[in-house]
Amino acid sequence: MSVGWPLGFLALLIVPLLLLARWWLNRRRRRAALRVSSVALIRAALPARPSWRRRVPVILFLAGLAALAGGLTRPQASIAVPTNQSAILLAIDVSGSMCTTDIAPNRLAVAADAAREFIRAQRDGTRIGLVAFSGISGLLVAPTEDKEALLAAIDGLKTARGTAIGQAILTAIDAIAEINPNVAATGVDLGDPPAGDLGAYQPDTIVVLTDGANSTGVDPVTAAEQAAARRLRIFTIGFGTTEPAQMVCTPDQIGTDAFSGRRGPGGRDPGWGSGSGGRRIQEIDEEALTAVADLTGGRYFKAEDSEQLTDVLGDLPREIGLQREDVEITFWFLLAGAALVGAGAGLSLWWNRGLTPVRR
Repeated sequence: MSVGWPLGFLALLIVPLLLLARWWLNRRRRRAALRVSSVALIRAALPARPSWRRRVPVILFLAGLAALAGGLTRPQASIAVPTNQSAILLAIDVSGSMCTTDIAPNRLAVAADAAREFIRAQRDGTRIGLVAFSGISGLLVAPTEDKEALLAAIDGLKTARGTAIGQAILTAIDAIAEINPNVAATGVDLGDPPAGDLGAYQPDTIVVLTDGANSTGVDPVTAAEQAAARRLRIFTIGFGTTEPAQMVCTPDQIGTDAFSGRRGPGGRDPGWGSGSGGRRIQEIDEEALTAVADLTGGRYFKAEDSEQLTDVLGDLPREIGLQREDVEITFWFLLAGAALVGAGAGLSLWWNRGLTPVRR
């Protein structure tokens, strides 16, 4: 919680001042009572009253004044609130390893199916952009509500060599900057990212789906620092298993530079590996993906089959549909203060209703 006007804390001095005034008045009252003869008779004539009944109204009254004084500071709470206007930049890895067949028919086909389902499930008003990356990254579709354009772009995904995760993040940032005036393009130096809790995030988010590690271009964590400086969250998904498997692309998945133009029977890629009978192990850089997510206030997910990937993408709207905002809660402080002061005054009047002043 933060405050908008710290000088308001000076009003809290009223509480100790009132306590001091009450102590001084009680002291004067006791001294005056010593001058009255037959004090014992006067006290005996008054109805007995528990000591806690004298203290409770005072405590409530002072607590209420403290709450009212606290309200003068214009307190603010960082809370999660839903957002309806947002853009989601979906960055999909199309490096050659996405043709690995540990997840049938291969990773790219399964990822494309899950992405299609994710797009169709989005509520109206949500803009989605599509970034594809291998050794380079490119914006295939700028953030749009046109689901058909997005689905058509996914149908045309082609593989190529290399994995430029960091560059994909920068491409996504620039795409968001085109539609959100509060987000600066990557060429603008904003300094170091904010430390600790980012506070209010931008409603736009980046989702990175990859099966490997960055092999070229800017480091992913360095790129994530630029996203954090712009209060953009990045959700990362590591897709694939550690089981040795062949890499076999279908003809429509092979780009112009994939595998140096080699083709197998029927136009399929013959596959390549690391000496395990044409099979290879593709390791995901989970450490880097986790660091990217943590740095930006996002989250890292691991998916090892089509069902897990579909579930992860299906849960993302609940994750990214909230953003943190600083909301002023002065009203609640004033309401609590007024209630406490009223309760203290009411109890004091109620418990003292049977007492009448002594006539001289």
